[in-house]
Amino acid sequence: MLPSKDPLHGKTLEVIVTELVTYFGWEELAQQININCFKSNPSIKSSLTFLRKTPWARKKVESLYLYMLRKRK
Repeated sequence: MLPSKDPLHGKTLEVIVTELVTYFGWEELAQQININCFKSNPSIKSSLTFLRKTPWARKKVESLYLYMLRKRK
């Protein structure tokens, strides 16, 4: 079986959010995606709780992650 070409394959939401915070920082992340879990007292745990319940926000996070991966290459 060939490995997946999907860069999100095998990545947990926690890994994605952690990498985004490391790359952008909370302030820049909140500017990129305007959601309160990134703006008001942000933490990985609170962000994961929100993103797991909010599909539209999770899509935005995944899109930004893919953008970050392309930019880092």
